[in-house]
Formats: sequence, C-alpha cells, structure tokens
Amino acid sequence: MTINLIVIGKLKEEYLRSACAEYIKRLGRYCTFELHELDECRLGDSPSEKEIACALEKEAEQIKKYAKGMIVPMCIEGRQLSSPELSEKISSAGVNGCSTVTFIIGSSFGLAPSVKNMGGLRLSMSKMTFPHQLARVMLLEQIYRAFQIAEGGKYHK
Repeated sequence: MTINLIVIGKLKEEYLRSACAEYIKRLGRYCTFELHELDECRLGDSPSEKEIACALEKEAEQIKKYAKGMIVPMCIEGRQLSSPELSEKISSAGVNGCSTVTFIIGSSFGLAPSVKNMGGLRLSMSKMTFPHQLARVMLLEQIYRAFQIAEGGKYHK
C-alpha cells in the first residue's frame, strides 16, 4: 500500500520536521510513503473572500496533479473517526483493491470545494483548531497507529 500525503506549505520548525521524519520512518515498515509539499499561495493580511477562493483554486490545481487512489481531504466539516475506525478505512481500501490512500492538508484557509469533493471520505481531526504544521504530525501519528492497530501491535494500547 502507498500512503500519499499532500500538504500545502513546508514545515518551518525543526522539532516538527523531526517528529514527521520519525513517523515516516516508522511507516516504512508498513507502506510506501510519498510526501508532496506544495507552495502556498501568498495573500495579504486582510484578503477578500474572492482572493481566498482564487488562492484555494490555484492550490487545488497543484493538489490534483498528485491526488490518486482513495482521497481523504482533511477539513473541519469532515467526519471524526476513532483510531480503530481510521485503521478500518485504510485496511478496507487495500482489501477493496485500492493501493493508494491520499490524505490532503490544505493551507490556513483550508481547501477548495473542488478538492473536498474529490474525497470519498472527508476527515476532521477534531472540533478544535490546530496549526496546520502540527496537524501534519498528528495525522502521520494516526496513520502509523492505524497500521499498528491492523497488525494487532502494542502501540495502540
């Protein structure tokens, strides 16, 4: 199985890069991992709704180049799943012949509707708001946990 992670923006903090690198290393035991860090469209301090929508569509064009397989946009209006439920979704994708699961994390303004509509499953981590850079670490940890659960490993307990 391939886990494909598409993110808008790069990690700025070394401690976040280190945490991501650790989970990516751990995931190597279970899957092929692909990371696509795409450029964020720069906006001024007080962008209009139209400017935001335009920027999100430009980012969507980049995202669509790398999105494949089962597509899971991360968005606030998405479903919240438990770790075992996420494990089941990833496992069932593989059982049903889908060899790639693509997770997408947008910019601080989110994702364009066209990207959200690509997904069979829209996923939300929480009703709380997290920095997008921290969300990447959290998502990688949950994907790793999902594989551990599927294997019956001790990590989840």
